[in-house]
Amino acid sequence: MNVAGPHRNQVVAVTGASGGIGRATAIAFGARGAKVGLLARGSAGLEAAAEEVRAAGGQPLVVPVDVADADDVRGAVETVERDLGPVDVWVNVAFTSVFAPFDEIAPEEYRRVTEVTYLGYVYATMAILPRMKARGAGTIVQVGSALAYRGIPLQTAYCGAKHATQGFHEALRCELLHDKSPVRVTMVQMPAVNTPQFRWVRSRLPRKPQPVAPIYEPHVAAGAVVHAADHPQRREYWVGGSTVGTLVANAVAPGLLDRYLARTGFDSQQTDEPSDPDRPDNLEQPADEHRDYGTRGPFADRSTDRSPQVWASQHHGLLGAVGGAALGAVGVAVAARRSR
Repeated sequence: MNVAGPHRNQVVAVTGASGGIGRATAIAFGARGAKVGLLARGSAGLEAAAEEVRAAGGQPLVVPVDVADADDVRGAVETVERDLGPVDVWVNVAFTSVFAPFDEIAPEEYRRVTEVTYLGYVYATMAILPRMKARGAGTIVQVGSALAYRGIPLQTAYCGAKHATQGFHEALRCELLHDKSPVRVTMVQMPAVNTPQFRWVRSRLPRKPQPVAPIYEPHVAAGAVVHAADHPQRREYWVGGSTVGTLVANAVAPGLLDRYLARTGFDSQQTDEPSDPDRPDNLEQPADEHRDYGTRGPFADRSTDRSPQVWASQHHGLLGAVGGAALGAVGVAVAARRSR
């Protein structure tokens, strides 16, 4: 495919690129003709993702890496910049988790989730940021979650890591603004997404885990990430009406939301099917080392492939202008009526 446009040959690196949001994001950048570094652990997933990026029109580079290892991440950055060129956009997506009540999670499991889901973002940012600063250009996109603001039951390790990432992002952004740095950081808060994680995240739940509806397809999330990379002046973007509703409810009535989630959060995160004792487990080793699980999860029949809220989030200025014009028109009509 011959892709033309202003983003052709843009160099992008995506962690967690072998599946889910990371893979969809890599393909979306590839469709614009970008050179895309694919960073993850699973060989089969990475190779399949590379083929999809190539088919979309991009130039893929497979870089096996465990983001929980700072030295490994530094080496991955060196490989991407040596083989593809200076990174224009770095996207942090990689994560892992354990679905279980808090008192059923071992210390080493908690540590591993934190090292991948939080410190993986820190290590990658630590490795790429000095290079971007030296060049005076670059954008880092942190893929977050509504759970960066609102914790839910059965996901204490993941929620804690996402909260940490949110605080890290805010603090780093303040430092860059203080320095008047041309390097930008932004964050995209995601809703429930139909990704393979529900097949391979370690689980001790009695029934199979599932995302809490409404569920969005990965390409919806990927489109938001690409937009954020193109418009990184905003501190963060929210994807999905459920994300907006959750964050607003948590700001207004967090205690009430605690009680609601205590009643509903256990059942809503499990299907009616019993857990499979032979399910894959990607906490320590990649689940997609020898088998590709693709971009999407098993919930396509319950997922939506569009989100009007995403468009609204990306066009605040236009909506404000339209709203202002509408209010102005109402004011003129009222004044005219009174004058008559």
